[in-house]
This record gives sequence, structure tokens and C-alpha cells, in this order.
Amino acid sequence: EEERILAEGAKEALGSSGKFDRPIATAVLPATPFYAAEDYHQDFYKKSSARYEFYRTGSGRNAFIDRFWKGDETVYQLEQNLAGH
Repeated sequence: EEERILAEGAKEALGSSGKFDRPIATAVLPATPFYAAEDYHQDFYKKSSARYEFYRTGSGRNAFIDRFWKGDETVYQLEQNLAGH
């Protein structure tokens, strides 16, 4: 319940931030069982950094993050750390 409340609050705050011109469409659903991926999937961005960077660039993820989150320390720094930039 606590996670649902936090997720709804974050969704509402983002929707009110003016960052996007349409409502946030992500549904907040009840948690379901979580199954960790196999070991070879873990830390893919470290193990296959060139392939991961190719995916990030080709998918438009990097451009999206730079467009909407650059300068927003709450998200942008986390993404930069994860991407190894």
C-alpha cells in the first residue's frame, strides 16, 4: 500500500510538473511476484557496454532523456550513472 501511495504521488507530481504536454499514461497496478532474470542478463550495460550503448542511442532513449530530464538532478544523474557517462 505504501508503494502504491508513493507511485501515485510521483505520477501526480510528474503530471503537474508541466514537463509533458499530455497526461501521464502509466497505470499503477497491484504488485505481482517478481522473478529475477538469469545471471547472464544481470548488469548487461556493464557486460556488453557497446551493445547497450547502441541500444540506448538507436532506441531514442538517450535523446529522450536529454530532452526531458537534462538538468533535473533527481533523474538525469541516475541515468548518467547507469549509462556510465
